[in-house]
Amino acid sequence: MSVTGFASPAQADTMTQRNATQIIADMGAGWNLGNSLEANTNGVPSETAWNNPTVTQSLIDSVQAAGFDTIRIPVSYLNHIGSGPNYTINANWLNRIQQVVDYAYDRGMHVIINMHGDGYKSVGGAWLICDAADQTTIRAKYKSAWQQIATRFRDYDQRLILESMNENFDGQYGAPTQPCYSNINAYNQIFVDTVRQTGGNNGSRWLLVPGWNTNIDYTTGNYGFVIPTDNYRSSVVPSGERRIMISVHYYAPWDFAGEENGNITQWGPNATNASKTSTWGQEDYMDSQMKLTYDAFVSKGYPVVVGEYGAIDKSSFDSANNRYRQDFARTMVATAKKYGAATVYWDNGFNGQYGFGLFNRSTNQVTQQGIINAIMTGLGSGQQTGSVAIVGAGSNRCADVPGSPAANGTQAVLWDCNGGVNQQFTRTSAGELKVGGKCLEASGWGTSNGTTAAVWDCHGGNNQKWNVNSNGTITNVHNGLCLDATGGATANGTKLILWSCSGSANQRWTLR
Repeated sequence: MSVTGFASPAQADTMTQRNATQIIADMGAGWNLGNSLEANTNGVPSETAWNNPTVTQSLIDSVQAAGFDTIRIPVSYLNHIGSGPNYTINANWLNRIQQVVDYAYDRGMHVIINMHGDGYKSVGGAWLICDAADQTTIRAKYKSAWQQIATRFRDYDQRLILESMNENFDGQYGAPTQPCYSNINAYNQIFVDTVRQTGGNNGSRWLLVPGWNTNIDYTTGNYGFVIPTDNYRSSVVPSGERRIMISVHYYAPWDFAGEENGNITQWGPNATNASKTSTWGQEDYMDSQMKLTYDAFVSKGYPVVVGEYGAIDKSSFDSANNRYRQDFARTMVATAKKYGAATVYWDNGFNGQYGFGLFNRSTNQVTQQGIINAIMTGLGSGQQTGSVAIVGAGSNRCADVPGSPAANGTQAVLWDCNGGVNQQFTRTSAGELKVGGKCLEASGWGTSNGTTAAVWDCHGGNNQKWNVNSNGTITNVHNGLCLDATGGATANGTKLILWSCSGSANQRWTLR
């Protein structure tokens, strides 16, 4: 994607459509690029202002290699937005945002971008303030900014998700107030209407909106949150489906997850010291909170994204703390999955006491493999395990890898199901499909239609990870393409490839 100017105008919505269940499944494990593109000095955004290095392709590749499928990129605009009436965003800043998005998008990942610090009273240059007097000017500025952002990204496919704002509220942590909450609702409505009317793929793109401070109780309860109407969406969206997601954050109990002291260092059923464990916010509370989101939104077709969660490092006070951080992460991911929500871990790039970091952003090395393993295990909870045959809906034949053992690069084909070892695939918690000791992959990290589905020595890359979707399709995590029997053929020996998802019989499979 070009980073020097606007993408070519898109006249029509051409995206392959994914419903709520599919998009949540395809998002997989999520990770936040925190404290980078939302960092600022005196209201001027600068990605190195908060002591993180410049974001590189190598960092994003390391995050993907660790098993993450989605990257949320918090973005602040602040004083990079010019004066009215045009409120023009600094071109160099918008180009840089697009470049970082492309680091992940061009690798086949899902990407969430938002307007992050512009609504924080504590941030210099903030202006998206829900209890400020001049709401007319704020709304005009907000609309203009999203017109520019949405236009820049309107040709991107459904792997790009736009998020209206972040943790917007009046700064006090009591019950929501008016007219502040009504103004937050108004911002969300302006966001949806504005993005949709920029055209192209924005007509059916999934859009993410929060309630009051992304607080679950204040978003699901009777406190004033209103889901935006979606009157300008593309006609390609089936009438019974949604294209709006709800954003919530989860840091409960705060005395364990975020309070910077050594008082509470343990969490969950494995805690060994009651005095180090909070009196609230354990597994039952987490479950009840996620059930609230299911009842209010997921059950009505609106997916929920836990856009931030995590717990700070207190291992300097309790050598076992990281084990409880792992328990917290694993339980959060598994509970969210149970209730149909996606999760995005908060990483602020800081390692050490009170840090959220999972990676060293200078060396791109993993620093908390235990937490990453816990996330992947939580995501795998409830998935079918053991050996299965992958049976084509159109052919009633099995995916088969010729040869015993098969050589690296051997392409999978259709063949009469015979129960042989070369037709027995094992699904791992990381999303791999192993057969004969090797992993099925998108050959050569391909991203185009016709990429070969073949086997290779397992290496943990996203081109060897697969999402088995509720509609019967199997999508490659790296490129988002569907496992496909070439040309719709059904005969023995039909080669398996990757192709844009259409939902046709030659792209639907049963695991049995």
